[in-house]
This record gives sequence, structure tokens and C-alpha cells, in this order.
Amino acid sequence: QVQPMESGGGLVQPGGSRRLSCSASGSIFNLYVMGWYRQAVGKERELVASIRREGAIYYAASVKGRFTISRDNAKNTLYLQMNNLKFEDTAVYYCKSRRSITSPDSWGQGTQVTVSS
Repeated sequence: QVQPMESGGGLVQPGGSRRLSCSASGSIFNLYVMGWYRQAVGKERELVASIRREGAIYYAASVKGRFTISRDNAKNTLYLQMNNLKFEDTAVYYCKSRRSITSPDSWGQGTQVTVSS
């Protein structure tokens, strides 16, 4: 199992930017999928963006055009570049990895992003 660990959260003003990082305990090169999820207070956890082994990328409609997911295989790190942040982006952001289609998910501990003026 590849254990993810998130970093980069914090307080940011509306319209600002933030980059989240997800460092993995092992190689991410051949992982089936990695993704970013978020959970706001009182809401269910939702998928924000994901990237599959072959490179296919998915974005939730609410972040499309503002967020960019990317990975650096050499550094075993997944990123989420967040631009033009809005109040409703406030949440705990989680990184998830899955080694294969039948493997269980591995979750990080989460990092808080707060958008506030």
C-alpha cells in the first residue's frame, strides 16, 4: 500500500491561490488512480479531481477551470493547484490512492483549507 500524506493547507483570501501536495510512501508511477477529495463541515466527502495511471483527468464541475491536478512521478507526489478560491472551497482536503482497480483505497489524514477575508 502507498500511504499518502497531504500538506499545504492554510488560510487564504477569496480569489487567492494555494497548492496542496500529497507525498506518497512509495512509487506512484503505476498506481491505478490518485485523487483529491474534500469534506466541508456538515457535508459529505466529495471528489474534487482525480488522475488515472494512463493520464485521464477528472474535475468536479465546481472546480473546473480553477483547480489543476498534476503528479510528479520522480518525487512520488501529487499536487492540487487551486486558483481563484471561493468561500465554498473551505474544507478538509484529502488525498486518496488506489494501487489497482481491486485494491482498497489509501487515505491521507487531510489538510484544512480555509477561504476567508
